[in-house]
Amino acid sequence: MRVRRYEESMAAAWDELVERASTATFLHTRRYLSYHGERFRDFSLSLTDEKDRVVGVFPAAADPQDDKMVASHPGISYGGLLHDGALRGERMLEAFEALKIYYREQGFEKLRYKAVPSIYHRVPSADDIYALFRLGAIRYRCDLSSAIDLEHRGTVSERRRRGLKKAQKRGVEVAEEAAFAESFWQVLEENLARRFNLRPVHSLEEILKLHSLFPENVEFVTARLNSEVIGGVVLFKSRRVMHAQYTASNEIGHEACALDTLFEHCIEKAKKTAARYFSFGVSTENDGQYLNANLYQYKSEFGAGGVVHEFYDIDLT
Repeated sequence: MRVRRYEESMAAAWDELVERASTATFLHTRRYLSYHGERFRDFSLSLTDEKDRVVGVFPAAADPQDDKMVASHPGISYGGLLHDGALRGERMLEAFEALKIYYREQGFEKLRYKAVPSIYHRVPSADDIYALFRLGAIRYRCDLSSAIDLEHRGTVSERRRRGLKKAQKRGVEVAEEAAFAESFWQVLEENLARRFNLRPVHSLEEILKLHSLFPENVEFVTARLNSEVIGGVVLFKSRRVMHAQYTASNEIGHEACALDTLFEHCIEKAKKTAARYFSFGVSTENDGQYLNANLYQYKSEFGAGGVVHEFYDIDLT
């Protein structure tokens, strides 16, 4: 198996394979990865077979904090070795060996692998996890996320039912319009600064750019009261999963239970698509070592169950 470092001339072939790959989402496309610009030193690879056919792609870049480590991919939530069925069993082992050799020759000492969570798989595709075991990879991090199986939703708590009724009684309205993105971003930034002394990973300009690049995949859903935006959700939509990438409400929104009506709206919206899961995202911090139990319980009360995001380190020395 042959590996080749990604070049711009390969973008069309890359995205064609991503479209076919059973574990890929729009985050893996070159259109999405290229929005990062020069933020990362790209080391993405394509893999070809004996007939020079592209059988896999591997989004990757040098870790910005460790020049001896390459990661898959530091700019997205999950990376993975993507293929359309060609890299199963022994072929997946061969593919990982080819990756190891290439990155070792480039001077890297560690490969960090961010596996695609199982809810994104269109068909069972855990061959990479088995290959990591065979290679002696170390699982250095495991995050706990929450997702609703839209075909078998868990029990919704009485507290969430009361919250929904309260929001409806208060007259909270839900809108799906990018025009309210700026107002929501102000709510989001104030919320993160007040509660965690943090800022969103994306700036307003960046999230609007992503929306313009992927209007079918990046959507804004906001809650309003008396024409004022009091909360919102940014949805990242893939074939299997509708994911709440950003969620926030201000103090008025919290008192009016705006998120209860927002999430119910989004869950019902997901049911009308081909998606199987609605994802709330992770509730862990510090590389999975700390679980925000209150946040995890809150998400569980919507009928969600646990999903893990796994991260592995491969020694290249």
